[in-house]
Amino acid sequence: MSVDLDQPDELDVVANDFDDLDEVADERSVSLFEGDEGGLEYAQRHALVTLLKQRFISARTHPRDWQVLVEHERVIRSRLNDLFLDLQVDPAREVAWKRQAFSETGGRFPTLLHDTAWSREETLVLVHLRDRLRAGLAGGDARVYIDREDIVDYVASFRPTHATDEAGDEKRARNAVVSIVKAGLLIGSAAEDRYEISEAVEPLLPLELLHELLDALQRANGTEPADEAEAAEPADLFEEDGE
Repeated sequence: MSVDLDQPDELDVVANDFDDLDEVADERSVSLFEGDEGGLEYAQRHALVTLLKQRFISARTHPRDWQVLVEHERVIRSRLNDLFLDLQVDPAREVAWKRQAFSETGGRFPTLLHDTAWSREETLVLVHLRDRLRAGLAGGDARVYIDREDIVDYVASFRPTHATDEAGDEKRARNAVVSIVKAGLLIGSAAEDRYEISEAVEPLLPLELLHELLDALQRANGTEPADEAEAAEPADLFEEDGE
């Protein structure tokens, strides 16, 4: 099973590959090169480009771009709208991301984005991270951490009863952890054994989507709960806010 998250088409390059221009760019001017007719200052353009290149930005992972977004949200939103993109902002968690805009008439707009489907293992990792993040924050933790082996064991718990390739399944689970690290939803080096869970996990994976994902995974594995009591087992994952 998988979940699709928008990614820029042909824009997946390192987020800070032009940070060294900061020292030479005049951030007080909107004319940054010969023939430049853009209307944004350098810092605003930087934040806009980072939003286009990354799945999300946050105060934790992109502090400078986040501050610019907070101060100039309307103009950055306008530029994204010009590209048929919609800006999503979660001020409480200090996370922002973009979505494809949809016509009110049901038509489709041209898009710079393509849907990147998470693999089955990556989807399970994301479900587990959201669960652990919510539990940690509810317990008063300012930052929530998780061990690599904890994640791998969780993915293994969803192995179908007929599966026999345990070594292959474990390798896919470990590769999924690396992918989530690269996506920025686990903070730390891919070679580390312990990570901080990004606050972006929850807003990027809404509750309704997680219901669908877990149900689909259970059906695909032949582990669909037999009755309502069993179906309610992962209640900690799906508790509504404030309950």
